[in-house]
Amino acid sequence: MVGSGPNGLAAAISLARDGRQVTVLEGASTVGGGMRTAELTLPGFRHDVCSTVHPFGRISPFLASLDLARHGLRWVEPPAALGHPFDDGTAVLVRRDVAATAAQLDVGGSGGARDAAAYRRLFGPLVEHWSDLMPGILGPFRIPLHPVRAVRLAAFGLDAIRSATSLARRFEGPRARGLFAGAAAHSILGLTEPISAAAGLVMLATAHVDGWPSPEGGSAELAAALEAELALLGGGIVRDHWVTRLEDLPPHEVALFDVAPRRLASIAGEALPAAYRRSLERYRHGAGVFKLDLAIEGDIPWRTPELAEAGTVHLGGTFEEIARAEGLVAKGRLPERPFVLLAQTSRFDRTRAPAGRNTVWAYCHVPNGSPADMTEPILAQIERFAPGCRERVLELRTTGPAELEVANPNDVGGDIGGGRMDLGQLFTRPTWRFVEPYATPNPSIYLCSAATPPGGGIHGMCGAHAARAAARRLA
Repeated sequence: MVGSGPNGLAAAISLARDGRQVTVLEGASTVGGGMRTAELTLPGFRHDVCSTVHPFGRISPFLASLDLARHGLRWVEPPAALGHPFDDGTAVLVRRDVAATAAQLDVGGSGGARDAAAYRRLFGPLVEHWSDLMPGILGPFRIPLHPVRAVRLAAFGLDAIRSATSLARRFEGPRARGLFAGAAAHSILGLTEPISAAAGLVMLATAHVDGWPSPEGGSAELAAALEAELALLGGGIVRDHWVTRLEDLPPHEVALFDVAPRRLASIAGEALPAAYRRSLERYRHGAGVFKLDLAIEGDIPWRTPELAEAGTVHLGGTFEEIARAEGLVAKGRLPERPFVLLAQTSRFDRTRAPAGRNTVWAYCHVPNGSPADMTEPILAQIERFAPGCRERVLELRTTGPAELEVANPNDVGGDIGGGRMDLGQLFTRPTWRFVEPYATPNPSIYLCSAATPPGGGIHGMCGAHAARAAARRLA
């Protein structure tokens, strides 16, 4: 196994469970890929280097199958998964209860009552039937054999394949539309693009299903628990071992690669057919990320006090404003007022910061590989909804696309999603082939990174599916 990100560890654990001898080769000195935690600003402030909130952390079929609590992993769930503030000083908080969340949309203005009812109609069935939908959402495209599940997944797909702009027409008022825009922006697509609605549906549904928890102590604790599980099964991890060619691998029957497609093409060389290598090299990466880590005195001074209950806060205001910002990024341009995703996990997990102080994790989307410094635009968006926050900053750390890629080579150009998730690459990751997406033309080489279905996120399902495919080869 090459790479110890969430999918690499998932593949290794899955194969070790089947009694296979597994060795993971990791180029860095720490395991985890996007699951890393470090004191990036000041001593005692534990910041997540990449991923921090895990909507699928407890509920993905792979992670839910493990008893990681025996390795000390504890999950922290905030009172509200998500908060979305507006310029009038109000906010919508997404809580587990669909009806309670919908009720916040019925607050005066145009369409309030109708939007509340529309929200319940849209998300009530998704949450109620989530166990039927999740295997299809977190896997390669297949038609379920069970007819009821097939019908439910098809109904979801008819909405998910639409653009966020199209689906948002179900709502009339700015509160529902703005909330949906922020969730849909997790697609890292322009909101007028087909399939951008899928992220809005999935992100809000998972917020209701499991509350968007975080590992106590930081994402590195999830990586440590997975490493301990692998060790319990007899697998091992070799750190500081970069693989640049197949000759860097020890003797093996199959090799699974938790790497970006272009890197696999480079490593494998002539062990893969030239046509397949060219298809890997044509793989398209999406927008990048510019990230700020802040150490602050006290709490974020939200204008809307109830935002203190939200683990994640979306800063962008109305649907139109968020769509404008994300549309510019999709066209390779920088927005003056970017959509900002902010996490305040230390409010609910006091292991992450000294008493009376907090860590703040925030980022915005930028064109892939952009060298632009987005510090001021991000701080301005925070200040817009939390006046005086800037004065509480003790230290800050910036991380642009280039630095993200250095920390995790899979984040090509700062793309944390493992590749653009548009209609042309959603069902064909990593290439157009009418075979198992994790297999390559070489029966000893498999790809298990987020460049395979179901794509980015901390869920381990790319690795679990790839391990299943490799196991069939080993049988």
